[in-house]
Amino acid sequence: MEQGMVGLVTGGASGLGRATVERLVQSGASAVILDLPSSDGPALAASLGDRCAFAPADVTSEADVQAAVSLAREKFGKLDLAVNCAGIAVAVKTYNFKKDLPHSLEDFQRVINVNIAGTFNVIRLAVGEMGKNEPDADGHRGCIINTASVAAFDGQVGQAAYSASKGGIVGMTLPIARDLAPMGIRVITIAPGLFSTPLLAGLPEKVRSFLARQVPFPSRLGDPAEFAHLVTSLAENPMINGEVIRLDGAIRMQP
Repeated sequence: MEQGMVGLVTGGASGLGRATVERLVQSGASAVILDLPSSDGPALAASLGDRCAFAPADVTSEADVQAAVSLAREKFGKLDLAVNCAGIAVAVKTYNFKKDLPHSLEDFQRVINVNIAGTFNVIRLAVGEMGKNEPDADGHRGCIINTASVAAFDGQVGQAAYSASKGGIVGMTLPIARDLAPMGIRVITIAPGLFSTPLLAGLPEKVRSFLARQVPFPSRLGDPAEFAHLVTSLAENPMINGEVIRLDGAIRMQP
């Protein structure tokens, strides 16, 4: 990472986002943690020092996200990188025939709203700030990195809402990259497999070790630091654009 780079990370107070924030700051960049007011964001920002700030925000709120982007500019002078890690999940079948109960439409819409509209909200507002950057010799002004999931491709039973939301992120990667190409802003999506995050931490240990054994190699859950490593690699490599990268130890999820 180049010294002095400024990144905004949604969901930055835990899991993949937190690891990304930590790596950015350790690499000499500055980071704005965008996360819910109830998150560990304030404590994390304080522990990481002067090159880290916390912006309490809901990714679906225009005002909240605009304030986070403004904070990046006010505190660090610019914005070079936005990493979308904020996301939610539900696990419910389309129809429960035992209880004669359809999947809650409200739950479905909430997942779509946070994961797709929230990601897009951050992109559309962050790039407005990136467009003000002086382009480098290559014409490069900034980079957006989104988080999808292998569930976008091999969604399991109960993952209709989650898979649809992650498929939406995959589907908008190329058109947004094309939209922003004239401004020299790249758009890339990472599709992680099974990672050791709060999203998985709620599962019983027996289930976690079962899941880990499904990964061909390395046969374990991913470490969030490995996700963060890919984020910085992508930010550093100017040729990668409009692409979705599976980071998953070669797993293909079973039904």
